[in-house]
Amino acid sequence: MSGTLGKIVKIEAEMARTQKNKATAHHLGLCGPGEGDARIGFSTLLSNLAGVYSEVAAYEFTTLTTVPGVIRYKGAKIQLLDLRGIIEGAKDGRGRGRQVIAGARTCNLILIVLDVLKPLGHKKIIENELEGFGIRLNSKPPNIGFKKKDKGGINLTATCPQSELDPETVKRILAEYKIHNAGVTLRSESTADDLIDVVGGNRVYIPCIYVLNKIDQISIEELDIIYKVPHYLGLSETITRLHPYSRTTVEDFCMKIHKNLIKEFKYALVWGLSVKHNPQKVGKDHTLEDEDVIQIVRK
Repeated sequence: MSGTLGKIVKIEAEMARTQKNKATAHHLGLCGPGEGDARIGFSTLLSNLAGVYSEVAAYEFTTLTTVPGVIRYKGAKIQLLDLRGIIEGAKDGRGRGRQVIAGARTCNLILIVLDVLKPLGHKKIIENELEGFGIRLNSKPPNIGFKKKDKGGINLTATCPQSELDPETVKRILAEYKIHNAGVTLRSESTADDLIDVVGGNRVYIPCIYVLNKIDQISIEELDIIYKVPHYLGLSETITRLHPYSRTTVEDFCMKIHKNLIKEFKYALVWGLSVKHNPQKVGKDHTLEDEDVIQIVRK
């Protein structure tokens, strides 16, 4: 298992070095793989967060249609959509994939739910399918100005040094789109794929969080590695909401995260209604309130 998580760190580090190719009434999309272990947890996540029943079973494609739910947070309504599982070839229409991804394009945030024991393969499939449908995850629109003209050829202006795009490369890319008269302004270091995205249009840039389920099946050391990877969030198979009238202690909370966490517990810092000061140092017997924020400090 440690080898797999080691690969996560290496791959994410490589992604950070390499330019990727091809907010309060918001809504979020829950995406998950359509192949492999079907009990990945996104239907359970929706049921626990929004109180909406989304069918859960031990076979593939349990969720066959989009299931909506609503989270209420501090007076705001946030719509949560449980989307049908995405399979390889979805962007080309396989498994009704185009309809599923079209739903994801409208979201303000995408949650991709993965099995922590085998996250890389599923992650790559989902990312490739979303990218192929014009969805760019955790990236900003290229800082490139582009305007077609009636005449004058291709005019390229760069306000900073460029290592990949030069006038000839820009002309070749635009020629593929039968564009021979245009003005292009590069305001930051840009790649050929950045220019293609701008010229092709119809791209959406959406933040994404990778939710790794079943983290109680890995060691605490491996859990530490996961939390160092950008945009990753770990969840236990048992998801617990804190309600105003339920008595949940810090120890209960730790046990829900990982069974070994309480063994290494030193103290916790809590922000919220259960403490007088924000943050306040508390022990494992402290009772939490709904919407508390907690930070666990280990020995």
